[in-house]
Amino acid sequence: MDTSAFLAIENRRDANHRRALAFRDESLEAGEPLVTSDYVLDESYTIIRLRAGHSIAVEFGEAVRASRVLRIESVTPQILNRAWVIFKTFSDKTFSFTDCTSFALMEELGIATVFTVDEHFRQYGAFTVKP
Repeated sequence: MDTSAFLAIENRRDANHRRALAFRDESLEAGEPLVTSDYVLDESYTIIRLRAGHSIAVEFGEAVRASRVLRIESVTPQILNRAWVIFKTFSDKTFSFTDCTSFALMEELGIATVFTVDEHFRQYGAFTVKP
């Protein structure tokens, strides 16, 4: 799960809100694992606070901490090194460094599908983007 998916779920004014909620619910009903990283959560807490408000960001954080269905992976030094290579290589793209850590982590874990509305994942070209 990418920051843009979390933001779309948490921000009712987001254009992708309903679509993100529907996809999350479908994924959970199908028993598909939801995986994110500590870097994505860092970015998510901040952007949700800025766009939806502090109380919504805190509620989101508490829900994440209590979740039994969301697996949080730590970005390791190995993932950071691979992310740095990706970041340096794609000078023609506007990938955030957090995006690059997600790309590297997904490659490392063999995750082929990403829950995002961020076009950067399509631009990278290695993953199936949902919804």
